[in-house]
Parts: sequence; structure tokens; C-alpha cells
Amino acid sequence: MSARYRTKATNRDGGTGITRIDGGLAVAVWNPLDPAADPDASNPEQLLALAWSTCLNATAQAIVGGERATAVSVEVELHEAVDRVGYEFHATAFVSAEGLDVDDTRSLAEAAHQRCPISRLLHSATTVSVEPAPYAA
Repeated sequence: MSARYRTKATNRDGGTGITRIDGGLAVAVWNPLDPAADPDASNPEQLLALAWSTCLNATAQAIVGGERATAVSVEVELHEAVDRVGYEFHATAFVSAEGLDVDDTRSLAEAAHQRCPISRLLHSATTVSVEPAPYAA
């Protein structure tokens, strides 16, 4: 099966510098543990939260078919890794939908998590969770 869309990002600077999308976007990046970091730049934690919240909410919207408003917030934390060297992300997505109770919201969150392409990449991670949340406009 052929790809429906393809993009490529390249980083030559590590945690501080510029990451570029071929043919366009250049994103200033910084290491969030660096006290001299540029507050106008981004970091992998923010980019993961941005990408996953966008993808998961688009999937939730496709599931509800425009019948209600949805929102997804994603929190990403950087922790020292347990049982190995380095760091690891702990990510939690909070899915909400207008007019749904907690059980129906949980069902929507689980369905969206099963279908969202980024969620599919994260499914085997033990530090990832998806939770229902009350809807607030």
C-alpha cells in the first residue's frame, strides 16, 4: 500500500538548535533541562503533546461525527528512566466531549486511542495513558 502522506524532519543540532521539515517549516528547539533555554523555542515534550493532542482529537471528532464538540489535552513529563540509563516520557491524554457522562467519555477516549495513528505508536508504552475528562468550552 502506498503512503497517503509523507514528511521528513531533520535535526542536526541535538536538543538545542533548529529542526527542519523538508521544504518548509523550521522549528527552534531547546533542551527543557537547560536553565538558559530559549523560552520561544520548543522541545520534544511539547512537540509530542502537540502532535498527539491534535491527532487524538481529530480521531475523536471523526468518531462522534460532528454531533458534539470534543477536546483533548495532553500532558508530557520527562522522568529519569527506571531500570535503564537516560530519560523517558510519561504522557497522559485527557479526552472530553460535550454532553457525555464519564462512562461514555471513557468509551470515546478508548475508541479514539485505538484508531489514532500516534496512539498506535504509543500503545506498548507503559508510561502512556488516556483518561476521560469533563468537557469545558
